[in-house]
Amino acid sequence: MPVTVWPCLAIFPAVALLLIRPDWRRVALGLLGVGYAAALAVDLIDVRALASFAALGAAAWLVAPSRLRGQRLVGHGLFVVVALGLALHWWPGFHNPPVYDAVRFSPGALPFTMYLNLDKPLVGVWLLLVWAGAQWREPAGRMLVAALGYGGAAILGCLGVALALGVVGWAPKWPALGWLWALNNLLLVCVAEEALFRGYLQAALERAWRRWRFGAWAALLVTALLFGLVHLPGGRVWVGLATLAGVGYGLAYRYGGLPAAVLAHFGLNLVHFGLFSYPMLGR
Repeated sequence: MPVTVWPCLAIFPAVALLLIRPDWRRVALGLLGVGYAAALAVDLIDVRALASFAALGAAAWLVAPSRLRGQRLVGHGLFVVVALGLALHWWPGFHNPPVYDAVRFSPGALPFTMYLNLDKPLVGVWLLLVWAGAQWREPAGRMLVAALGYGGAAILGCLGVALALGVVGWAPKWPALGWLWALNNLLLVCVAEEALFRGYLQAALERAWRRWRFGAWAALLVTALLFGLVHLPGGRVWVGLATLAGVGYGLAYRYGGLPAAVLAHFGLNLVHFGLFSYPMLGR
């Protein structure tokens, strides 16, 4: 196993604990400390990355309910700026190691590159620790029903449309290091994206529009559209497919909490990765 994977072996369970056992946050924070210390030791991050931890800590202090409204607004602004820098890999000091480098998993598919990102997961970690919308959970039974129901609908709808449009083709596979793709996608990608879009943005819009009869539905649809727009580099069809998927994830979140949205998101990604052209067919 490459030495660059070892830090993630502490970060993976830390994120999982924050998602499913928030009462174990001290254990999760300890694992995160071990993971990022190991990343620093093997030069996957350098001292410049530590400024992002300080900025996120300051944002957490500012958004606490006991702070003045102006302080909370500054805290949210600071978080959004830092989160964008981390999610878009603009923050200096992170040297994310590649797992796949321009690999074609099936004939006709575009080349795929994947990194073990150590910057983007910090967005999800912050939200799981600080923000109520990302901490909201439903009982396990209701969560699983929402994840399976709305996740299944997203899989059938999105991949069915993508197959009909020729965006993907039938291509069953399980590449080498597929297990690492799965862990990375579930815990470092889906958790961060769902915590940000559903747990932070959708929840905030629902609260802002709570006096409007259709406010919750509007929040879901606006968040799904924004989620689609961040997929614009894949083209307009990809934006539409991601928006459709975002509606499914938003429904899973509304009726099952954040873990349901994460499982719905991961389920679609897993079926796409294992059974269809990944990431998409070349044009």
